Amino acid sequence: MPRDFSDYGKPIEVDGGLAVRAKRGQIGSQWWSRKFVDVLEQVCDGGRLARGRTYARKGQVLDFTLRPGRVTGRVQGSRPQPYAVTIDISAFDEAQWATVTSALGAQALYRAALLAGTMPHEIVELFDDHELPLFPDQLDIRCNCPDWGVPCKHGSAVLYVLAEAFDDDPFLVLAWRGRDREQLLDALRGTPEPLPEIDPLAVDEEPLDTRLADFYTPALSLSRLRERPSRITTPPELLLRALDPPPVKIRHIPLVDLLRPAYRSLGAPDDSR
Repeated sequence: MPRDFSDYGKPIEVDGGLAVRAKRGQIGSQWWSRKFVDVLEQVCDGGRLARGRTYARKGQVLDFTLRPGRVTGRVQGSRPQPYAVTIDISAFDEAQWATVTSALGAQALYRAALLAGTMPHEIVELFDDHELPLFPDQLDIRCNCPDWGVPCKHGSAVLYVLAEAFDDDPFLVLAWRGRDREQLLDALRGTPEPLPEIDPLAVDEEPLDTRLADFYTPALSLSRLRERPSRITTPPELLLRALDPPPVKIRHIPLVDLLRPAYRSLGAPDDSR
């Protein structure tokens, strides 16, 4: 494993740095922040992440900026000149965002949650269904420190500060992929509401005294009545979506991700009958 030669001494203390609120334990309280931290722990070296957490908790990150596909930040080490960190991911293009925005607007759950300023769990699956993963599994992390390991503790510190920033504003997750809050919400507000289903058996309410003569007459001919299949399908993994995921991992894989295929398998029709 490459050794970390980026800082030999104690880092210079920073007055007013971006210190994360979580001084111990897990960083990130919202599900989308925890999801991002889980990705970091899967793709990054554990030792450097641990040193990065220490830097993030001490407030060694001076600042960071986020724009589509790129996060830049400055981190104070033991040397007078702060280190410059750049973290790149793939931002979605206009055509990809048009597809995703249309899918989001067509679902009342996503539309209502995003307009209310939060992010539903199911949004991850919607992005995955369009082969556009919301959370990146590849990070291009660069720092001008002498450490050749990736990520160095400076890059790790910026990532943890970013994770906690996601706590406060879930739209930063989307902005990193190329669509900021106002752009997305304006597009969702302009998406036509889905037309309500018309029930052919519905009867308009009328005062009883005006319908005494034909009150028991059906609104639809009995010859046309037949069993109607249900239009509501409940996903077999609905319980996994509704509950907060347990903090359990098996070989670094969240338990919910392992259970989801099993639930779907149990809910699949039995073709052998």
